[in-house]
Amino acid sequence: MQNTTIKNIVIVGGGTAGWMTATALATVLEGQYQIRVVESDEIGIVGVGEATIPMIQRFNQVVGIDENEFLRETQGTFKLAIEFVNWGRQGDRYMHGFGTIGQDFGSLRFDQYWQHMRKLGKADNLAAYSITRMMGKANKFMPARQDMSNSPLHQIAHAYHFDASLYARYLRKIAESRGAMRTEGKIVSVSQREADGFVDAIVLENGERIAGDLFIDCSGFRGLLIEQTLHTGYEDWSHWLPCDRAQAVPCESAPELLPYTRATAHRAGWQWRIPLQHRIGNGHVYCSQYVSDDEAASVLLSNLDGKPLADPRVIKFKTGMRNKTWNKNVVAIGLSSGFLEPLESTSIHLIQSAIARLIDFFPDQSFNAVDIAEYNRQSRFEYERIRDFVILHYKLNQRDDSEFWKACAAMPVPDSLQHKIDLFRASGRLLRVDNELFTEVAWLQVFEGQNLIPERLHPLVNLQTGADTMEYLDSVREVVQKCVAIMPGHAAYIAQHCKARS
Repeated sequence: MQNTTIKNIVIVGGGTAGWMTATALATVLEGQYQIRVVESDEIGIVGVGEATIPMIQRFNQVVGIDENEFLRETQGTFKLAIEFVNWGRQGDRYMHGFGTIGQDFGSLRFDQYWQHMRKLGKADNLAAYSITRMMGKANKFMPARQDMSNSPLHQIAHAYHFDASLYARYLRKIAESRGAMRTEGKIVSVSQREADGFVDAIVLENGERIAGDLFIDCSGFRGLLIEQTLHTGYEDWSHWLPCDRAQAVPCESAPELLPYTRATAHRAGWQWRIPLQHRIGNGHVYCSQYVSDDEAASVLLSNLDGKPLADPRVIKFKTGMRNKTWNKNVVAIGLSSGFLEPLESTSIHLIQSAIARLIDFFPDQSFNAVDIAEYNRQSRFEYERIRDFVILHYKLNQRDDSEFWKACAAMPVPDSLQHKIDLFRASGRLLRVDNELFTEVAWLQVFEGQNLIPERLHPLVNLQTGADTMEYLDSVREVVQKCVAIMPGHAAYIAQHCKARS
C-alpha cells in the first residue's frame, strides 16, 4: 500500500498563534513529523490577546503545562469574570462570571426560579448566587476543589490574564524542546503547484526555499498564504460590529490586583483593562466613523489606573472571517482566519479550537475534500455563534448619549441571534445550539445585566411554593458567601503559588 502520510508541516508566523500551534502539534505528533516555524523578528505581532476563557486549561493539560510555572513565566494572573461597565445604561455594572449559577432545583433550571422571585421583589442580585462573581467582587481566589463535588467550591471556573509576548516565548521553548524548529527570515515569495494551486514552498529573503506538505498560516491580518496567495476571500461583518480600530497601551499597576477583566463602554466603543502582575494592559476599541484617532487616544489615556508605559499603538481591523479557514493545503489559524473584537476574550480560544479541529481532521497527502469541508463548516459555526454573542452586547444597550449606541440598538441582527433574544424575552428560555461556546448561563448574565426582562416564565415554576423557592435561593446564597469568606485574596494566592520572577 502506498504511503500517503505527509511529512513536513510549515507554520508561517510565530506569535501566540504560531507557537500554540507548534507546541500542540509537537506534543501530539510525538516527533513523527517535521514541524518548522518561520518568523521574522522584523515583523511585529498584534499581541493584545492577554485575556482568556476557561477552555485554555484544556490546552495546557494536553501540552503538559504546569499552571503555576506558566503564570510565573508570563506575569500572569487569574481571571474569574469580565465586568461590563456602562453597557446597558450609563452607570450600569454587571459581571459575566465563569462557571455555573445556583444549583438544580425541581424540574427547571435555577434561573427560572430566580426570575420568579425577582418579579416578586424577593430575590437578591443574580451575582449573589454565583461563586465566581462573588469571588471577583471580594477580590478573592482559589482553584476549584475537585474533592468537594456538592459544594460551590467544586464549581469554580477560572481562566488567565497574561503577557502575550511572554506567552509566545514560553511556548517556543516548549515546542523547540519537543522537536519543532524555528527559522528566522522574511518570506518574499510563495511557490504553488501548477496542477492544483497547492502551496509547495515559501522562499525567504536570503534565497532559502522551504518546502512543505501542510502549511499553517499564522501570519496575522495579512493572511500571507490564505489570502495573498490563495485569494480565499473575506466575509465582512462590520455592519453588525462597526468598531474598526483599537489603540493599546500598558500602564503601571494599581494597588489591587483584580481577578477579572473590565470592559468599559465609551462614546463610540469600549476600553479593556487586563491586570497582570507587572502592569495593566489597556486598549480602546472604537468605530472611526464616530471618533477620531486622536480623541480615541485621549479617552484611553484619561482612563488609566497609572502612568502609561508606552505610547498608544493603533491597530486597524475589519470584523469578519475568511470564506474558508482551510483552503487546499493551507489552514489559517489566528488572525489570518478572521477577527472578532476581544470583548469576550475569545481570540486565543479560537486559536486553540482551530488547532484541536486540525488534529481531529489531520490530513494525509490526499487532503480529502469532505474532511476539509467539515472543518470549514465547524469553523464557520463557531465564528458565527461567537459573533452573535458579541453583537448581543451592542444590540441590548439602552444608551441615548451618542449616535453610535443608538445605531447599535436599532440595527437588525442575524436571525440566529434574534431568535435567542425573542425566546428569552417571551419566556426566559435560554437556548444553546450544538454545544456552541457560550452556555445558557453566559447568555443569562448578559440578558440580565443589560436589562432584558422576560415577559413570562416557564409555567412549571409554580410547582414549587414561594416559601420553598425562597428557602432554596437563600441556602444557595448563604453557602456561596461562606465559601468566599474563607478564601485567600487574589494577590496573596499569587504571591504564595505563582509570583513572577521580576
